[in-house]
Amino acid sequence: MVPSPNSSRLDYRIITELIQKGSRVLDLGCGNGELLAMLVEEKAAIGQGVEISEEGINACIAQGLNVIQGDLDEGLADYADHSFDYVVLNQTLQVVHKPDLVLQEMIRVGKQGIVGFPNFAHWAVRGQLFFKGMMPRTPELPFEWFNTPNIHLLTIQDFERFCRGQDIQINRKIYIKGQESVSANFLPNLLAQTAIYVISQVHRARGEAADE
Repeated sequence: MVPSPNSSRLDYRIITELIQKGSRVLDLGCGNGELLAMLVEEKAAIGQGVEISEEGINACIAQGLNVIQGDLDEGLADYADHSFDYVVLNQTLQVVHKPDLVLQEMIRVGKQGIVGFPNFAHWAVRGQLFFKGMMPRTPELPFEWFNTPNIHLLTIQDFERFCRGQDIQINRKIYIKGQESVSANFLPNLLAQTAIYVISQVHRARGEAADE
């Protein structure tokens, strides 16, 4: 994987590498548009962002990005099924009120979804809870308990269990520790600070029952 010169964030570089050139991409919770701008520039993506904050929208517009204001918890009813090749939800899942709705909507609208989130089961988080008895603060979770935007903290195991229960297919897993990837086969729930998943709807054969 060749790092992009346009960002020092490993999660942005990984997501950019996952997306095929010329793809239609919807970036949910796109913030200041840094990732979306990378996708447009490096992958010639036909990109659109959805952001709720005025500050984020203004930053995107200043870069010439296509962005609309929207609340992800209200769903994506304005978008048709599979109208995008990829729908990205990076570092946003933990701040929405209805993560189950958001995930189902993103794989309805996108042929594939890319989800990135901080892993609350990382050893540093566990250690702070165990030894200090206080809500942890880490580079991935930098807020105090009283001002955090994170309302649905989750772990790698939580996410994978959710996907199994909701018939969401996991196509790829990438785990990050600092500025390097962590093996998917060696204690990722303990060692990974951030997880990135590529997901999609489960495709069943015609006539196959949902509980089979």
